[in-house]
Amino acid sequence: MRHNRRISKRRMALAGASVTALVAGALTLSNANAADGPAVDTLSQTAASTLAQDLVSDIKGDGGAYYDAGAKKLVVNVVNDAARQKVQAAGAEAKMVDHTMAELNSVKKDLTEHDVTGTSRAVDPKTNKLVVTADKTVKGAELAKLKKQVAAQDGKAVLKRTAGEFTTKLAGGDAIYGAGSRCSLGFNVTVDGQPGFLTAGHCTESVSGWSDAQGGQEVAATEGGSFPGDDYGLAMYTADVPHPSEVNLYNGSTQAISGAGEATVGQTVQRSGSTTQLHDGEVLAVNASVSYPQGTVDGLIHTNVCAEPGDSGGALFSGDEALGMTSGGSGDCASGGETYFQPVGEALQAYGAEIG
Repeated sequence: MRHNRRISKRRMALAGASVTALVAGALTLSNANAADGPAVDTLSQTAASTLAQDLVSDIKGDGGAYYDAGAKKLVVNVVNDAARQKVQAAGAEAKMVDHTMAELNSVKKDLTEHDVTGTSRAVDPKTNKLVVTADKTVKGAELAKLKKQVAAQDGKAVLKRTAGEFTTKLAGGDAIYGAGSRCSLGFNVTVDGQPGFLTAGHCTESVSGWSDAQGGQEVAATEGGSFPGDDYGLAMYTADVPHPSEVNLYNGSTQAISGAGEATVGQTVQRSGSTTQLHDGEVLAVNASVSYPQGTVDGLIHTNVCAEPGDSGGALFSGDEALGMTSGGSGDCASGGETYFQPVGEALQAYGAEIG
């Protein structure tokens, strides 16, 4: 689903540093021999995302969907023949699986309610299982408890480990500053015609006023935020500074952002942040939950894009679509890692905001 947003014509230039916001279409029919099975449409990422939203909300026996970037096709998991026929008629590939999304999300809900700090939970549509990931802090009795929880799910869940530690990505340093902390600006927005920006909720939780330079004058003030549970925050500009709807690509250019979209598993995405600049990767799951030391955040986008402290709040995007703001994760951009993002649509709706 795409959210149409107004675009500001002014260009952001916070003094002294580049802290612009961090941050398709056409469908063609592939040739297929009837003997090889139903024809599958070749789709762009944007077209596949739109089709996925339509199909999974329309079919009974929804098992999730993902984008196969190599084949440029949408794969939709189904558990019955009626759903299979509907998916095939729409030009997507139907894959018969054992578990519906309702079943897997029920397992996720149960494990989240009995979560262990240092773990994440996300449904992987490619394997049709709930993937529970434990970081390096989970050991001893807690690890034994987690293994028991996963084993009790009758094959619907698997346990994986990550060498890093799940943390939010807040640090003292440089970019947008406040209270001795540094975060990254996400997306410029307007609320009732007034300019502001979105960033991470764990950033706005501890910062009331924002500057473009360490120790500099205030350019924006925190209006609100939600963390944990969610991880989004809003600041409104208090200084007359340009605020374009763009993402800094850290190569002397920017990417215009024309609206908000919804992430799809398998989608290629980019992340921009003030510490590690621009990195790309793939969406691994949506509606993931992560149990940080400060509490659990649900409904996140799980990716294999790296991030480091100070990248918090920075934009996740695909082309000209805003997807989310950097929440946290494990690892770094030297050894690799995984990062979770707060979906931008939820934040826009919470504040009645528009991209622009």
